[in-house]
Amino acid sequence: MYGYHGKILQVDLSTRQTKDIELREEDLRNFVGGAGLAARLLYPLMKKDLDPLGPQNPLIFMTGPFTGTAIPSTGRHIICAKSPLTGVWGESSAGGFFGVSLKSTGYDGVMVLGRSDKPVYVLIHDGTVEIKDASHLWGKGFYETKDILTKEMGGERARISAIGQGGENLVRYASIMNDDGRAAARCGLGAVMGAKKLKAIVVHGDKRPHVANSRKLKDNIKAALVVPITELVALSTLEMLKEFGTAAWLDLLMYMSDAPAKYFSKSVFPVEEIDGKALRQNYYAKSIACYGCPIGCGKLIQYGHHGIDQVHGPEYETVAALGPCCMNFDLDSIIHAHHLCNDYGIDTISTGVSIAFGMYLYEKGVLTKDKIGMEMKWGDSKAIVSLVEKIAKREGMGDILAEGVKRMAEKFGVSQDEAAHVKGLEIPMHDPRAFFGDAVDYATSPRGACHARGDYYMVDMGRGVLDASVIPGNRFESSENKGAMVARYQNLRDLFNSLPLCTYSPIISPGHIAGLLNAVTGWGFNAASIIMTGERSFNLKRVINIKLGITRKDDKLPKIATAPLSEGTSQGKEPDMETLMRGHYKERRWNVATGKPTKKKLQQLGLSEAIKDIY
Repeated sequence: MYGYHGKILQVDLSTRQTKDIELREEDLRNFVGGAGLAARLLYPLMKKDLDPLGPQNPLIFMTGPFTGTAIPSTGRHIICAKSPLTGVWGESSAGGFFGVSLKSTGYDGVMVLGRSDKPVYVLIHDGTVEIKDASHLWGKGFYETKDILTKEMGGERARISAIGQGGENLVRYASIMNDDGRAAARCGLGAVMGAKKLKAIVVHGDKRPHVANSRKLKDNIKAALVVPITELVALSTLEMLKEFGTAAWLDLLMYMSDAPAKYFSKSVFPVEEIDGKALRQNYYAKSIACYGCPIGCGKLIQYGHHGIDQVHGPEYETVAALGPCCMNFDLDSIIHAHHLCNDYGIDTISTGVSIAFGMYLYEKGVLTKDKIGMEMKWGDSKAIVSLVEKIAKREGMGDILAEGVKRMAEKFGVSQDEAAHVKGLEIPMHDPRAFFGDAVDYATSPRGACHARGDYYMVDMGRGVLDASVIPGNRFESSENKGAMVARYQNLRDLFNSLPLCTYSPIISPGHIAGLLNAVTGWGFNAASIIMTGERSFNLKRVINIKLGITRKDDKLPKIATAPLSEGTSQGKEPDMETLMRGHYKERRWNVATGKPTKKKLQQLGLSEAIKDIY
């Protein structure tokens, strides 16, 4: 079985038992690996009455066939479970080196079941497994936890994935951290670890699987890298990310009205105070790359403030969420708050949007100082930093913010149209009024409002995928064809999370991806069949969500994120969701009235067993 070990490790924290689960080649061919294979493995366990914070919620860490190979931009790993934030399919990914080290243990992944009666961490080394006491780590932040465990490993090249106090305190959007500030941030999977009393997973080893044809793999890598470098958009993106990190996007996206300000009510702000150039002018930043990455978009910043010598990042999403979304243009406070989010282990997007929602409600008079014990005025940088700590510790107003905007709206009797979320997941920092394709993606993404599983703004900025029939067009187009192209692009991005392959990978063509996968595995995929694996996993996740209670009515955006703005280049623009969604549903062969994949589509994708669960 080339490219795989053919097994994952199952750890039951309740019984302290471990066992190997053999992987079927049929499942690998159909779902490849990563999130797609995780969905296949978790499918029978995903039930509506399953408590996301209960011991029965399975948490799975997955690699894929590209992990640990010479293919560039393959340093990501995937984590999946039922989300404690949304109550539906939870999926997150992180870069760095942890995924490669996990695969080097002799396993393609690890599934954690049960709940320990005391804090523990799991050590996996070359096929051996130990469940070790972590009482001395409980209550500590990610960075201190990582340092202590690294020393305990005796200086060996172990990689550590761990939670901070946010996960321990069951913040519903707690993240799981690894390596140099890399975060599996979305969906609150850190809270699942915290509920299991699992502080960390430590991995190291040298057991990497063989590839089917190393010469063919090398030739396919060369061929795959030739095309994007000739495209101006790919070349310019590469250089921007190298120089400024993902924060390089901020000024361009502000011009495109894509960076939300004042809780999705504005799009124009003094971007020059907080963009990538400002970061480089005010702080020394060193590039950091994930495993096999030719770009190095991560940044290590010499900080020297608040007793902190160095910080990682911040990324674009973080700057926008803790900055303009909260009307905060103090760069120092954004960096400080970002570092705290990393150390405490909480998602910067959900944190920023939740704080901004609080400021919005404070301005409206729904929240008052007497009611919440503090002021929450727009742009109060000190309050933002303080609230990050309160959220992670669930203190005061932080305990309310730690629940996310959907539950905040319910608590304060506010319409869900004022709560910036889809299916419970806070909307990220790409405004759906700037790129109408993103509006469709947010409405239909398996995990809720997600910019990473269908970053359609990249397509309409010029990065089309011709052999997937995804063509750049008018970003304000509300047509059935636009909705259909979003579906095809989502299939490709779902494939990326199965390989896994970084969103910023210079390899985007399905034909080239098929050639790489064939060289690794010895299989016979082509562009069409490789895209179908992404479509298959996307539809399986849809079926999982339907099992968990999602219906057609949940495929919508709140008015706070769709009502036309009065400024910027998207002024007066509003996506026609009815037309866009109709085209999307037609392309997917989903029933327009119910949102369910048709029986014929499920049979075509080899998902016939799902029919009985949703019909």
